[in-house]
Amino acid sequence: MKIEIPFRGHKNILSLHEKTLEITKEPDLTINGDCIVGINADLACKDLPENFKKNAMSDDAKITFTIKAGKHSFSIHGNGSKKLTLKHPKDIVLRKSAFVCTRTLAIKCDKASSDIPRGMVHVLQNPKIIGKMIIEVK
Repeated sequence: MKIEIPFRGHKNILSLHEKTLEITKEPDLTINGDCIVGINADLACKDLPENFKKNAMSDDAKITFTIKAGKHSFSIHGNGSKKLTLKHPKDIVLRKSAFVCTRTLAIKCDKASSDIPRGMVHVLQNPKIIGKMIIEVK
């Protein structure tokens, strides 16, 4: 199953966090949100289709995330979990750790926000850029 979530760039995207990566439906961003790579996202955890949630909420789920912005593309591989709740109304967070909260969509990911190439981060800092997060669950 595959979902595409459009989002916008923002001048305060730093992409420095070494353990997480996030997109948010929030319309603004401070420099404290150093894991956020996109704002004004169309969907958050709560908004994902129920059959998608069921597939992700399994210890056997393998989830691939591809972030696209301009000519850049970046992929992250993570795992689902039966502990996921997927109830957060604003955010989607990918984690390298096994920590789970309402914002978590994947755990034990192989990359985080700080792994995004700096050239791509520069593109994501443009408020006019429309990027997308493509999520595939297997």
